[in-house]
Amino acid sequence: MAIRENDVINVKEVRQNAAQSVECGAVTENYPLDIEVAVKLLNEALASEILCVLRYRHHQITAKGINSPQVAAEFKEHAEDESEHMMMIAERIDQLGGEPDFNPDTISHRSSTQFGKTSDSLFDMLADDLVAERIAIDVYRKLVNWFGPGDPTTRRMLEHILEDEEDHANDLADLLARVEPRKSLNS
Repeated sequence: MAIRENDVINVKEVRQNAAQSVECGAVTENYPLDIEVAVKLLNEALASEILCVLRYRHHQITAKGINSPQVAAEFKEHAEDESEHMMMIAERIDQLGGEPDFNPDTISHRSSTQFGKTSDSLFDMLADDLVAERIAIDVYRKLVNWFGPGDPTTRRMLEHILEDEEDHANDLADLLARVEPRKSLNS
């Protein structure tokens, strides 16, 4: 049995639907996910990225000690990556018709990560950042699954961010071992 073209795509119907609700931008009527939930989840991820940028920049500036140039350079690189993630997520929220929430009053409440404790210890800074990256990895894995095949554009963006977060965690674990090779996170 042959599949006819109109069995897969009814071009006339697609054209009619596309001409309606043009104020919705990229979101068409066949978007299968709950837009409100999608925007809420992405705004939570946005808050986490904003907080990570702030934490990495703080650590970049306050890093002291013999290993500080290398560690501060890593903090700077990670802050730039997190800033890029922040903008990707904000732009996607906008594409979905939502409002990216940059409100500083609510960022820490919406974020899955924390700013961390203030410390002048490179080990503590690296440990705080590694914990935050591990949280982000778990959250992004869940988000990738939630968006799944229903929103492949958002899913691919989140997979890209997840890959970066895994790289960050690996970098931080390596630096942690170099800064204080015998000390563990649990001690």
